Amino acid sequence: MKTILVPTDFSDTAYNAATYALSLARNLGTTRIVLYHAYELIVPIPDIPTMIPMVNPDDLRAASMEGLEKMKKELDTLVPPGSTLVTRADNTLLAATIEEVCKNEGADLIVMGITGGSKLEEVLVGSNTIDVVKNTSYPVLVVPGGAKYKPIEKIVFAVDLRKIAETTPVEPLKKLLHIFNAELHVINIDHESRHFSTDTPFETMLLDTLLEDFNPVYHFIDNPDVVEGIVEFAEENKADIILTIPKKHGLFESIFKRSRTSKLAYQTHLPLLTLHE
Repeated sequence: MKTILVPTDFSDTAYNAATYALSLARNLGTTRIVLYHAYELIVPIPDIPTMIPMVNPDDLRAASMEGLEKMKKELDTLVPPGSTLVTRADNTLLAATIEEVCKNEGADLIVMGITGGSKLEEVLVGSNTIDVVKNTSYPVLVVPGGAKYKPIEKIVFAVDLRKIAETTPVEPLKKLLHIFNAELHVINIDHESRHFSTDTPFETMLLDTLLEDFNPVYHFIDNPDVVEGIVEFAEENKADIILTIPKKHGLFESIFKRSRTSKLAYQTHLPLLTLHE
């Protein structure tokens, strides 16, 4: 994993995610970490009165670069030997261009912070992160505000056992599992077998075939609340991260709708790794 992209808004949560990313980089042999700030210049619409003051775009960029340089200076001592910490700022909406930025920077992983708790915190700090998860095909590691880095030795992979072949990004999934080389626990949360169908045994067998190189341990858990079931299992079993594939349809449905994946990002105290289907 050569490059990690770390979007920042200069909040405490973003600093924590950057610290986590640098520790992760040390363990993964990452050679380049990019601190990225997307700022947006508000363009006034003619004939519509506004109380928003005009901002010089050069001043806005200068403020962004100043924030990045300050952050870089504060994090420099944490940069692993053989790695470089660089900065980038763009006048853009983060979620709208994150795919292009990752491609340009050769990113292998995005690491972002998220704040759980009050609804206001979710809206202010969490929406950008959730929007990035929704709008990029790159893996995103969502780091809760209070999460501290631990070597990734145990992964909980939450699955819904539907359309495994059509919705599982096999190569990216295998690549990440090889990189982490961690103990893998696959969990399926259901309640009174409501989601069990005639296809479930076949889907389970298919998933087992896909994951056979990683010696997964399977757990089938009865819980009426999917998010609660995942979080409880992960915390009780001292997992280091939770892995999931947000799906447009099914048990983990659209991120747009404050889905289970979105709620999981807010409620877990563990980092959440998402892979696009």
